[in-house]
Amino acid sequence: MKHVRVRKKRNWEEWYQYFSLVMLFSAIIFGILVVTICLAGVMLWLFIKVGWIAQLETLDPLRVVLLMALFSIIISALLTFFTVKIPLKPVNHIVNDLKRLASGDFTTRLKYGKPISNHPYFKAIVVNFNKMAEELGNTEMLRSDFINNFSHEFKTPIVSIAGFAKLLRHGNLTPEQQDEYLRIIEEESMRLSYMATNVLNLTRIENQSILTDITEYNLSEQIRSCFLILENKWSVKNLELDMDFGEFNITANEELLKQVWINLLDNAIKFTPEFGLVRIEIMQDENQLSVIVSNSGDEIPADKIDKIFNKFYQADESHKSQGNGVGLAVVKKIVDLHKGNVSVQSQNGCTSFTVVLPNINHIELT
Repeated sequence: MKHVRVRKKRNWEEWYQYFSLVMLFSAIIFGILVVTICLAGVMLWLFIKVGWIAQLETLDPLRVVLLMALFSIIISALLTFFTVKIPLKPVNHIVNDLKRLASGDFTTRLKYGKPISNHPYFKAIVVNFNKMAEELGNTEMLRSDFINNFSHEFKTPIVSIAGFAKLLRHGNLTPEQQDEYLRIIEEESMRLSYMATNVLNLTRIENQSILTDITEYNLSEQIRSCFLILENKWSVKNLELDMDFGEFNITANEELLKQVWINLLDNAIKFTPEFGLVRIEIMQDENQLSVIVSNSGDEIPADKIDKIFNKFYQADESHKSQGNGVGLAVVKKIVDLHKGNVSVQSQNGCTSFTVVLPNINHIELT
């Protein structure tokens, strides 16, 4: 019921803005019409005064009407020619700024002078246009950063693979060296595969609007298996793992949620210092199930928390850690598909991601 009231209010505001715009342009047209009639009358009076036209009393009424019409047409044409740019100026302003925006100038900002800037309709146009330009600029910046970061992230393992493959091809290596080089090649290949898979998953998920393939399965077992998948990452850092949770079942898309846990756990392991702690908590009540993934380590700056779920965004601007800013965007999209919510808190040396998923009865499948 509350949602309906908000919707009506929005429609009323849009109607009021439209009506006020119509009245504004009607007033301009009416003003031109009044000025035209007045000037036509003045011209007719002057022509009679100077003797160019016989006295008004001697003229045929039809001739007077025709003269007035002729003068009105001439004057209105002149007025329209010289004043049409006034009502069209705001429109031309929008068109010109749209052209700049379309050409890639995302610094473009729409701005009107008074009094038109005070009109509610043009206020809405200015706010929405500038917001669109700002979002496009941010997206373009993130896209450029993503290309640079992604190129760097891809180049590093490729160079490693090529270098160690060349050493193996030249031979003269001990069995221990061969095993070590092969292990590095395998790890770097898996790293490439992981990055490519994340990008492909994001592309696929973004085009998905309906949740399908829903089954009931053991969530606890799934999370434990995700930990095993990432064993080579947390074991090398000697991390302490806290997985003290019971057995929980969930009804959801098993494959999609697996991506959520892998991305969150990989993110936690990545930013946990050596000998740090990674903790998983699972809680469930009648309406929802919550999974909390926490890790010790540096906190996420407060001004970056709202951006970390954006595509291609990386809070670590130094790029010391591996990643391409796609994993958390995948998490957000999958959780949204499940009609759930994901949030993050980072304080007192601990960062926690909380995923809240509703019971299947609360998910709209159509």
